[in-house]
Amino acid sequence: MYAIEIEKLTKVYGKGETAVTAIADATFQIKPGELVAILGPSGSGKTTLLTAIGLINEPTHGKVVIDGATVADGGWLPGIDLKRLRREKLGFIFQAHNLIPFLTALENVMIALEINHLSRSEAKSRATELLGALNLGHRLNNFPSALSGGEAQRVAIARALANKPKVILADEPTAALDTENGKNVMILLKKLALENHSAILVVTHDHRMVEGFDRIFHVDDGRITGEKNNSGGSVNHELG
Repeated sequence: MYAIEIEKLTKVYGKGETAVTAIADATFQIKPGELVAILGPSGSGKTTLLTAIGLINEPTHGKVVIDGATVADGGWLPGIDLKRLRREKLGFIFQAHNLIPFLTALENVMIALEINHLSRSEAKSRATELLGALNLGHRLNNFPSALSGGEAQRVAIARALANKPKVILADEPTAALDTENGKNVMILLKKLALENHSAILVVTHDHRMVEGFDRIFHVDDGRITGEKNNSGGSVNHELG
């Protein structure tokens, strides 16, 4: 079973002569344990695609399947609890780490677990374990203002992993980092995809940050125009 499946996914903003197609007929599947990039310039439709897969931005047409559950087929399906699915199936990492400034690193991760109804003691144990695995055991009680950019992003990654999601979506997660820290975050994401058997989809415009990805999709003007796999082979086609 795929972690992510989309078929002819399309998003149109506006109507009539003012209509703008942000994504047109995107089709692909991502397996658990894969690290996949969506690569393209600003304004190409990458973030629109990511937010549709993330159950935030309703598609105009097409199908979205998350961990075997069809959630959209020409729009959101009736009766689908999008909030619950986002909470239970998805983890999000953003360009800005979006940590809560008045909570410590530990508390920032704990809150994601407590929202999902873990007890405070269970949340503390899980958050401590995660932050330790990300070499942040010495930063548990530090507030975000005391963390470096790379450390804050690792706390954000721990928060995204807290509920063991099947899918992790990352929107320009290295844009605010220097090259070394950016590459370290990408190496970490690859490791986590394999260890946790999660599908990780990363949107980026930075060609330097996609080394080691299993597959890379190129997006231009709302269309997926090519795919490159980890063997270096390239598929120059337009999906849809």
